[in-house]
Amino acid sequence: MTIKRGMCLHAWPLALGLALAACQQAPEQKGEQKTEQAADNAASGKRDASEYLSQPLVSDIYTADPSAHVWNGKIYVYPSHDIDGPTPEDDLGSHFEMRDYHVLSMDKIGGPVTVGPVALDVKDVPWANKQMWAPDAAYKNGTYYLYFPAKDKEGAFRIGVATSKDPMGPFKAQPQPIKGSYSIDPAVFTDADGQSYIYFGGIWGGQLQRNIGGKYDPDGSKTDLKQDDKPAIAPRVARLNGDMLEFAEAPREIQILDDKGKPLLGGDHDRRFFEASWMHKHDGKYYFSYSTGDTHYLVYAVGDSPYGPFTYKGRILEPVEGWTTHHSIVEWGGKSWLFYADSQLSGQTRLRNVKVTELRYNADGSIQTINPLLPKKGAAH
Repeated sequence: MTIKRGMCLHAWPLALGLALAACQQAPEQKGEQKTEQAADNAASGKRDASEYLSQPLVSDIYTADPSAHVWNGKIYVYPSHDIDGPTPEDDLGSHFEMRDYHVLSMDKIGGPVTVGPVALDVKDVPWANKQMWAPDAAYKNGTYYLYFPAKDKEGAFRIGVATSKDPMGPFKAQPQPIKGSYSIDPAVFTDADGQSYIYFGGIWGGQLQRNIGGKYDPDGSKTDLKQDDKPAIAPRVARLNGDMLEFAEAPREIQILDDKGKPLLGGDHDRRFFEASWMHKHDGKYYFSYSTGDTHYLVYAVGDSPYGPFTYKGRILEPVEGWTTHHSIVEWGGKSWLFYADSQLSGQTRLRNVKVTELRYNADGSIQTINPLLPKKGAAH
């Protein structure tokens, strides 16, 4: 698929998307072309745009792993930037060859989206070699911080940090990764008292299983520890220094428990942690959400401290089109919003597009499960 600049850059939850269907993610088509396209979609099994709960935020670049934040009333999204490289797909994510970041911004949900220029390129990170995967950002004391994973020259994932006075960048990377960092998917949460915490980790290609004890083992398992009857590999959390550039403590393991207070087991692939940590707060409770990876669920657990333990509660998002579910949750306009990604535009796992939809809570604080896909047209009900 050829993606051109100048396409309409809007994101719509379904109700908005159908009501304002004139704004599409492709150039205007004649009636005959639309009919032919619908027939082609039906023949190939490809879904029509109306069969997705939400539409892509942008269509001129491929983006995934959206970390959203609201600063000064404006929404900024820090995604990874997918590119179409030559590496064959594998379970370690070797085909995700991202090399830079662009920041997205919008004044409101459903409004026009600005795609910023390159905010940080791997060539400008002294210690990094390749694979700039899912980032996050934070703001403190007049400075914006971009946290990102990348593989170093030895092939180990580390977490770096870059700074800017502008939320859109450009960001200047620190010369070395955060001391003691490893694995992927950094997510920074700042509590009401001003203290900031960084959550991170991912198994399989994210190498968490190769960093047991905090030391990288290049010959470690490619997937997990193959201990289905023992507690699952745990994500990590560490308090950040006041300058937001280093850990203030050694990373701790995060306990995720079942409703009986027992740790989730490695063989519980529908609930155990895989990657994509995110932390947010609701009604005084801490909500730790994450992806189950190979079973493609976005799930959450709730606790009373930013360190946990967290009790598993349920699913936020059913499987999307595409392999993984990396997300963020943010409040804007008096509502909560879930940012996520799928492969609607390309139909390829390696080329994704970010989306947003409203997230709703029940009276007891549980999150209503969202299905990102709607029944195909003409399907039996």
